[in-house]
Amino acid sequence: MNRSFTRRAGMLALVGVTAAAITACSPSSSSSSSSSGAKGDAKTATSAADMGGMDALVAAAKKEAALNVIALPPDWANYDEILKGFAKKYPEIKITSDQPDASSADEISTAKRLKGQPTAPDVFDLGTAVALANTDLYAPYKVASWDKIPDANKEKTGLWVNDYAGLMTVGYDSSKVPAPTSLADLMKPEYKGKVALNGDPTKAGAAFAGVQMVSIAQGGTAADPAKGIAWFKALKDAGNFLSVDPTPATIQSGQTPVVFDWSYNQTGVTAKVPTWKLWAPDNAAMKVFYNQAINKDAPHPAAARLFQEYLFSADGQNAWLRGGATPVLMAAMEKDGTIDKTAAAALPKVSNPVMPSQADTDAAKKALAAAWPAAMAG
Repeated sequence: MNRSFTRRAGMLALVGVTAAAITACSPSSSSSSSSSGAKGDAKTATSAADMGGMDALVAAAKKEAALNVIALPPDWANYDEILKGFAKKYPEIKITSDQPDASSADEISTAKRLKGQPTAPDVFDLGTAVALANTDLYAPYKVASWDKIPDANKEKTGLWVNDYAGLMTVGYDSSKVPAPTSLADLMKPEYKGKVALNGDPTKAGAAFAGVQMVSIAQGGTAADPAKGIAWFKALKDAGNFLSVDPTPATIQSGQTPVVFDWSYNQTGVTAKVPTWKLWAPDNAAMKVFYNQAINKDAPHPAAARLFQEYLFSADGQNAWLRGGATPVLMAAMEKDGTIDKTAAAALPKVSNPVMPSQADTDAAKKALAAAWPAAMAG
């Protein structure tokens, strides 16, 4: 369950097809670069209309017959369902999922290294810091549902767009510990040796956000983690902090019955541990968005654009929702009746969530690096 700040380095994974078949089906960079619809070239299309409409975009993507994605772990925000859903809808398009556990920074470095090659990534799923630092690598594109996406969640020309957010939550096994109603509850004897943070917050993004959330709940800010650090030190002094990196295995075994982590990491646990519940403090609900972008040098530009259309359709958005993430179109889908009501009801109920800025994150990381090791030593 641990994730780095920039997230996700791993081996090649293929969706619904063997590596040999992917190699055989992948078109050359020269053939894919010529993909175009009735009204334009897929590489320069800024909407499906530029291709002559959705049918023309689909036809061009099927002609390319391939899509390269990167850094999409199957258990991260339900990407397994998303990739399988796209493959089922468009079976002519073979998906290569490279480095599922790589970081956002790895996505960018891979795109630069493989530029001009048919194996380069077509699309990106990036943390905000990396996304904003590399906008020169993206192709502007506006999906059909563009107007339903709030202005605050997209770059106005379509270079990047927020896709889904994680809510920082406290997951707990209701068969082993009482349901927490406040962070103060976690200091009680009932939680002795049972409260885990998902990783080292100086290295792991989920753990870092956990400290930020606690800081906010204790009257601090997302930029200044001092009160969060003090709280975790007190938790350790009380004997309740468990210095074990939680995994599905440690949760199933009961070794880590309480875990601070993103909602989309926690939700998947319930399939194996039905008594696993999620909770978030009302006064410190914190969400962080990831971002979609198209590689401007995508070897399969039509497929890249079609994948974006799928992600921002009700199918894609509801798949993220079923994975415990909050899709960017959630409010719009609640309004138009396309939301998965069961999945929506499963999310912890919070109001006015805090969304830390990049300045907040940069300041907190610096402060945490200096203070956390000393506070938790011994």
